[in-house]
Order: sequence, then structure tokens, then C-alpha cells
Amino acid sequence: MSKPSIPKGTRDFGPAVMARRNWMFSIMRNAFERHGFQPIETPAMENLSTLTGKYGEEGDQLIFRILNNGDFLSKADGQALQSKDSKALIPSISKKALRYDLTVPFARFVVMSRNELQFPFRRYQMQNVWRGDRPGKGRYQEFTQCDADIIGSESCLCELDLMLLFDEVLKELGVPGYRIAINDRRLLNGLGRSWGVSNQLGDLTVALDKWDKIGTQGVVKELSERGFSDAVVGSITALFALLEEPSFSARMHGLKGMLLEEDQEAHEAWAELQLLFERAINCGVHPDQLVFDPALARGLDYYTGAIFEVRVDNAPVGSICGGGRYADLTGIFGWEGMSGVGISFGADRIYDVLEHFECFPEESRVGSKVMIVQMDAEGVDDALQLLQALRKSGVDAELYPDAAKLKKQLKHAADIGVQFVAMRGEKERVSNVWTLRNMTTGDQAEYTTEELLKEMP
Repeated sequence: MSKPSIPKGTRDFGPAVMARRNWMFSIMRNAFERHGFQPIETPAMENLSTLTGKYGEEGDQLIFRILNNGDFLSKADGQALQSKDSKALIPSISKKALRYDLTVPFARFVVMSRNELQFPFRRYQMQNVWRGDRPGKGRYQEFTQCDADIIGSESCLCELDLMLLFDEVLKELGVPGYRIAINDRRLLNGLGRSWGVSNQLGDLTVALDKWDKIGTQGVVKELSERGFSDAVVGSITALFALLEEPSFSARMHGLKGMLLEEDQEAHEAWAELQLLFERAINCGVHPDQLVFDPALARGLDYYTGAIFEVRVDNAPVGSICGGGRYADLTGIFGWEGMSGVGISFGADRIYDVLEHFECFPEESRVGSKVMIVQMDAEGVDDALQLLQALRKSGVDAELYPDAAKLKKQLKHAADIGVQFVAMRGEKERVSNVWTLRNMTTGDQAEYTTEELLKEMP
């Protein structure tokens, strides 16, 4: 008999973890709905053609492809199979894939549902995605994304609303030391024009996107290997030097000096970012939690405007949230001109951060609020009556099902995180009361049924 196991990069979630995850999801869901976002769901698998070509060359390699049903080899490309050319073989043996993110399926959904939706359309979605990343701390092959998008408007007020959503959710979750990093792909395009490498923007953004993993020297080495001139590499080094500037305004001023004076698109993007910063501050976001990162690229091909990434100081994982503006994502499905902007909360990484800093509050704990113990056979009917009364009052409650020793029942209550234990033996029945024990403090007192129900918040 083989030892049970699960694939690397995947996890089981026990009751304690699920209680915390559900607490997180409820905060996110409530915030999404306060901001006017409506829920949708899409299938776990999409047509392979829907996903490929949307995430850059490296992203495409991380898509989990699904083999065709039945005898898939009978229709395989014989030449590709014989030559072991997996890239050429895939189209003949795989037509579907697990979704890589929620944004591309959302664009597909919008195009297919265009006659039923009202635009601008505000959507939120909380579902799992799959990526063939190398498993590691904070990096999983199956994980949950919690997305919010606004599609059908080009107004930068949409970006502002999503920045406020970032700030609101992360504050309510109690994430310590988070910073919302901002950049704009139009600024990166402007730098490409200024440096004369507009035809190599793909290579540039892919390399810049690795800065937090491989550092300045690593990026410089990669760009040199990709054929960038010494002059361009020097300019990129100067870009990284801006990161030494502590303030938003100093970094913005430094980058402005790198742009061509006649580059209208880049200067408009610069002005929009400046306005976003000012309005976010006016709406209550602390200035220290907003960072202009001129090297932020987010390598996904569909971003065209403002881009966001949220990082946490001294955290054991990388970015915990991200997103940005896409000018024409629906165009890949035949509907051009539908601009949108979206963000994604990385629920699994946020969980890891909260666990690392021991930030989960008491209300995220697992377990019923009240457990009723069995003192004797005569008390079972009374216990059932109290159980139903607690549940009707909105209190999570359970009855220990077996007539076991009191010590064993109390230990079970402590082990599963129950907050209160209700007991009624012969003495309590005579007085028509319950003994209620606080499992955290050990304190206990007697209450009538009516008093006990009032005692439960």
C-alpha cells in the first residue's frame, strides 16, 4: 500500500486554518460589496486557446494543460511525438487548461455576457488558480485569488477606488508594514523610447520584474546577456538608483528627468500618477504606505497603464497583492475598446504574512462558541433544548454526543477551541440553572436558560 501524499505546491487545510481563511475571505467579500462590486464565478478550466499568449513567454510555460479525454494519443501529431517535441505535440493532445489567473477568464466572461451586463461593470471573484511555479515559501501551484475589476471606464478614479480598497482591506485584516507600490507601463514605454529600446520592451519588462528576486546586479547581467548596450544598462542602473530616494515626490521628479520632453503619453501618465497619489492621501491613505517604484513592471503582457503591487516589510514572502490597467483585454476575444482596471489579493500569501507576524485576532479562531457536556442520561433532553435555543439565537453551539467522563469532555472542548462549556447535573436541575465555564479564564457561574442566552453576545 502506497503512502498517501499530495502534489508539491498544494496543501490540505484543517479546521483551524479554514477558520482563519474564512475570516479573511469574509472581510474581503464585505469590502468588495461595500465598494459596489458584484460576484461572479468562472470554470476551473478554460480552452487552452483562451489562456495562451496572454501571460508572456514565461507565463505560458507555467500553464497546467489538461490532456484530451479518452485515447488522446490516437490523435496525436505522430511526427511531434516521435521527435519528442512537446511544444509541437501539445495542440494535438490538449485543448483545455486550468486557469492561470482570474483576469483573462473575466475578459472572456465579459465578451460572452456583454448583452446582460451594465457598464461600467464592477466584479469581484474569489476562486483558485493554478501555476506551474517552483514550489517554495509563499509560492504555491494551487492558490486562491480574490479579484476586483472595473471594466468599461478609462477614468483614473477607478484606479483610485482600487487603491482605497487595497488600503481598507489590508488595514482591516491587520497586515503590518504594507506598502502599495505604483508605476505605469506608459512610463516604462517612455523610458524605452528615451533609451532607444522600444523594440526590446518585452525583454526589458521581464528583467525589471525580477529586480526584487535577483537585485540590481542580477538585472544588469540579464540585460547584458539579452544584448542591451552599456549605455542602456547604465541608464537602467540610474533608474534603480532612484529607489534610494525615500519620498514619492523625489522619485517622481527623478524619473521625469529621464523622459523625452516631447513624449506626451509618458508625461500624461506621470501627471496621472501624481494626481492618484494626492487624492489617495486626501482620502485617508497614509503617505508612508504609498511608494512610487519606477522599476515595477509586472511582466503580464496585458497591462497597459497604471500597475500596482503590495509588499510587506520584513515578510517571508514576496508581493501579496497586485494589479493594473488593461486598455483592451477584451480585444483578444473580438470586442475592442473596453478598457478596465483590476487588482488581486493573494489570499495565501496574506495568510502566511499574518501567521508569520502572529496577527490573527481572537475572532478568527476555530470552534463553536458553546459546547454542552453530558453529565448524565437524565440531562440529555434539557441539553437538546438548550442546544436548539442557542442556535436559534445565532450562537454556534454543539452537544458532546457521548456519555464520557467530564474531564474528557472538557479536554475535548479545549482542544477544538470552544469558548464556553455549559453543564447541568442533578444539582443544577433542581435549581433550574446551567453552570457556564469560560474555557479561556476558567471562571464559571450559574445562569438560567434565559440568562445564559442573554450572556452570549
